Amino acid sequence: MASFKLTVRNGPKVWRENHENLDEAIAALRRHAEAIRAEADATEASAFRRKYEPGEQVMARLEISTGGPFRGRDAGLDVMGDGSLVPFRGGVARKEISAERDQAAYDAVRKALQG
Repeated sequence: MASFKLTVRNGPKVWRENHENLDEAIAALRRHAEAIRAEADATEASAFRRKYEPGEQVMARLEISTGGPFRGRDAGLDVMGDGSLVPFRGGVARKEISAERDQAAYDAVRKALQG
């Protein structure tokens, strides 16, 4: 059984992949995130009298999980409507991880899952 589960939520589509090691999981995360970014074309949206710019809209969420609900670690990326990446740690209680560049976002996810 695989040690790392990648869940990709892209709009209404959701799929999962199992990976044997962290390197494979991060490579798949990067591959999917870059493909989603390439097709991202968000426009301004409004709801409840508020306008949301593309940079405020989550286009897709990619999350890597290492185990069960009590002993596992979760981390991933939000792909925003403007193509930016926002790394986070945690499953239900997500906490944003600061990263200044795209490469730093992938490195932040790796670091969150290692430690």
